Amino acid sequence: MTDPRASAAANGGRLRVAAIADVHATAAAKGQWREPFAEISHAADVLCLCGDLTNLGTRAEAESLAEDLRACAIPAFAVLGNHDYHSGQAEQVERVLCDAGVKFLEDEVHIVKGVGFAGVKGFGGGFDGRMLGAFGEPAIKAFVQEALDQALRLEHALHSLETEQTVVLLHYAPIPETLSGEAESIYPFLGSSRLAETIDRFDEVRAVFHGHAHHGIHEGHTRKGIPVYNVAVPVPKPGGKAYALIEV
Repeated sequence: MTDPRASAAANGGRLRVAAIADVHATAAAKGQWREPFAEISHAADVLCLCGDLTNLGTRAEAESLAEDLRACAIPAFAVLGNHDYHSGQAEQVERVLCDAGVKFLEDEVHIVKGVGFAGVKGFGGGFDGRMLGAFGEPAIKAFVQEALDQALRLEHALHSLETEQTVVLLHYAPIPETLSGEAESIYPFLGSSRLAETIDRFDEVRAVFHGHAHHGIHEGHTRKGIPVYNVAVPVPKPGGKAYALIEV
């Protein structure tokens, strides 16, 4: 883990952060992301990978993406998405990508030039007054508990950072605003405002990235006004690239 005591004062300028989600790598499409990752290496200082790194969560897909990531010459941080768990090989997916230089944020935080990076996958559950409550069958209680556990893990990670600026990576959405364009009936499965409630307790958070909502919109804000960016590949972004690029 990078030293969480590092100060943002060490940052000699703005940090350029590229973020992308839902690349859905497949074994049959080797090389698909090599050129974009090489381009990102010149355009940004850090790459954030916000889940659904693979299509079916297999080791072979992770190996395909890892080969493309060798074109990335900057630090890369990541969280897994729901697709990465589908085949029961999530640990293998993570291990393969770690061997390619990716740092996963689920259990650690990192700092680059005084900017902290924290993240979790997140989970569903709905938003604001329509959040699912832990009542009834054990399956419902387990669903809600997973959402709570993810929010608590994020809180712990953010507490461990003492930077003046922090970036958060998620897969699931923390707000409903960036889901606009998706069917409202599936909002509860696309994210949870429990994540936003946690984020809004930390004044240092400057940007939040998520994916998962392929038909959503690029930008929204938490109730506190923190910018939230949906960086799923299909979502149109400023500049017309598959990835987003912001400065912190």
